[in-house]
Formats: sequence, structure tokens, C-alpha cells
Amino acid sequence: MALLVSPLSQMPATDCNTALLTDPSYSNFTISVLLFLGILISYIPQHHRIITRRTSEGISPLFLLLGVTSGTCALANIWMLGWGVVECCATDLGPFQCFAGMLGILQVTAQWSCFMIILLLFLIYFPLATPVYPTSDNLSTDSHHHENPSPTTALSISLLSFIHLVVTLVVSVYLYRTASPSAVASWTAFLGVQSTLLASIQYIPQIYTTYKLKAVGSLSIPMMCLQTPGSFVWAISLATREGTDWSSWLVYCVTGTLQGSLLAMAIVFERRRKRDEADAALFADPEDEDDTFVHEAGISGRRPANERTRLLADEDIANL
Repeated sequence: MALLVSPLSQMPATDCNTALLTDPSYSNFTISVLLFLGILISYIPQHHRIITRRTSEGISPLFLLLGVTSGTCALANIWMLGWGVVECCATDLGPFQCFAGMLGILQVTAQWSCFMIILLLFLIYFPLATPVYPTSDNLSTDSHHHENPSPTTALSISLLSFIHLVVTLVVSVYLYRTASPSAVASWTAFLGVQSTLLASIQYIPQIYTTYKLKAVGSLSIPMMCLQTPGSFVWAISLATREGTDWSSWLVYCVTGTLQGSLLAMAIVFERRRKRDEADAALFADPEDEDDTFVHEAGISGRRPANERTRLLADEDIANL
């Protein structure tokens, strides 16, 4: 069967016998599988960091809102453009051809799901009371003065994300089943443009928040190290797939560029934090040392002198 016409859609028939579906490139398939696994693995450090720190401080709520809504548009875009491939899986394609043809859809779905988990963790570990004070794994010494977003803000972005998801999916399903091919094409292009625009400004509030904090906070540098180059590889992979166009892959070029900027900033602040901690440890007053210095000093129980010892102790001043 060369052409498959869906009874639930006004879209043109899908050619299930195209070479991209019946004879997928093994090199492209390997890259796509690695990308799919890379997407899942790359988000693990971010999920782990929020859970282990038990706070989502340092993550911008607006960054999450723009990321989720951008991902929702990309999700609807790829499913509408690639639904013909899904229908071919039920008739003409074998398991391998079906899996290979759907890898682009699975990649976008996995990315959206993992980002939604970040939003969920943001709510679960939202800093309701006092912010987390700096430790070796927390914010810098000055960043605890940062004012956390209010619980109302956190709930608002979650509600807006859910409403956007429902509206986008309802409109997409309705148009796919009833509208003309040109209308569906216009809608998928609109979703692609909307996803790209949202992704283009997604990292701006997070870049601002990180710059204001002068610290990484709950952001994961390993996640960004994996995702920044992966975004460009992913865009190339999507561009070579059946049933996709520029509106499907342009967003990942934009996000890769902006995430790379955030990564560079995060690395600078993290290196500065480690340098400051090393300096503080070098010049710290060892107040918690063993009291054996009393016996070793042999004079009035004073600590051994060092470069930070005052020339006159308090009792010497009192005797003047």
C-alpha cells in the first residue's frame, strides 16, 4: 500500500513506501537513538540536583513557563506533521521501520516530558520560607539576599502551562480532523514559529536570574554541557527526517545558542565560587581546632601566633 489516507484527517495521503520510511539510514538511526538516550540522560543531573539540594532556588519561574509552553508547541507540531508516519506503522511498516520513523516524535516527546518534571520538582521543592544559605554546593556568599519568587507565582506558571497545553492540544486535534491541508499546514507553521519565539526568550529570564544571583543555584552545569551541543545535533537529525520542516528544528538551534550563553555564565560563577571557598579556607580562623594548643603554647592558654594574630591580646590591653 503506497498511500495511506486517514479517515480522521483532511491531510494529504502519506506515502508509506518512501525510502526514508522503508529503508531508513542506519547512520541516522544510530544518531537518533543516541540523541533519544542523550535527552533522557541529560535531564537526570538537573532532576538529581533539585532533589538532593531540596530546593529549586535559583531557577526562574518565567524560564520554566516559557520552556514548557515552547515545548508544548514543539510537541503538537511534530505530532501533527508526523502523524502520517504513525498511521503507516499500523499497516505497511515493520517494527524497525516504525521505530526508526517515529524517533523524531519520540525525541520531542521525551524532551517535553523531562522539562515537565523540572516544573513539577520546582513546585515540590519550592522555597516557601527562608532561602537556602550558602554551603559548598549552594549559592555564593552574597546570593542569600536574593528574594525568592512567591508561591502565587509558582502556582500561576503551573496553571498557565496547563491551560496552554489543553488549548494547544484541543485546537490541534480539531484542525487535524476537520480543517483543510492548507489550514493544518498554517497551524503547524504557527506552532513552529511560536515554539521558536518562546524558546528565543526562554533563557533570558534565567540568564538574568543567574547573573543577579552571581551563582548557579539549582541549575545543573552537567545538564547544560550535554544539552548545548546536543541541541545542534538534534536539529540536524530532525532536518533529515520524513514529515518535518524548518519549523520543527529551528527551535533547537536557537535554544542551543542561548543555553550555551547560560552555560558559559554558570561556569564562570561556579569557578569563582570555588576560588572564593579556597581563599576562605586558606585564611579562615581555626576556632574549631583541638584545644591541645593550650598545653603546647605553655603561656596563658593562648593560641600559637600566626600572621592573623593580634599583637596585643585583650588581657594585654586591659593591663596597659
